[in-house]
Amino acid sequence: MITLKRTDSTNIDFINLVKNLDAYLKVKDGDDHSFYNQFNHIDTLKYVIVAYRNNIPIGCGAIKKFSSETMELKRMYVSPKGRENGTGTKILLALELWAKELKYTKCILETGIVLSEAVALYKKNDYQIIQNYGQYTGIKNSICFEKQL
Repeated sequence: MITLKRTDSTNIDFINLVKNLDAYLKVKDGDDHSFYNQFNHIDTLKYVIVAYRNNIPIGCGAIKKFSSETMELKRMYVSPKGRENGTGTKILLALELWAKELKYTKCILETGIVLSEAVALYKKNDYQIIQNYGQYTGIKNSICFEKQL
């Protein structure tokens, strides 16, 4: 059974999952990793979800304020042993619910085009492709999404 915990970026399980995510992304992003990595600091994330199976952390995600109406999804990750059972969708839906509780009306995110599993997750959960925003404008290896909550 998967349980979800609301926490923040000081949670040690979240910190360790993000280390695994960063190692994975370093391989997938290749030469582009240092560009993307500069936007992924976790020290100020107030809204974090950690997923557990049998008390073992298997996935995480976070939201942070982007504008007065929009939250940005950050640091979405499910460990290889946690995949194939809908954990990513459960984390995503929990983050969306939290954003709604905080009175936000939209979520946005950026992911890499090479991260086909992530792209499929967001499309499956009704995220729509949008123009790349902010620091991702003009970055050909990025794909941005939004969803009205």
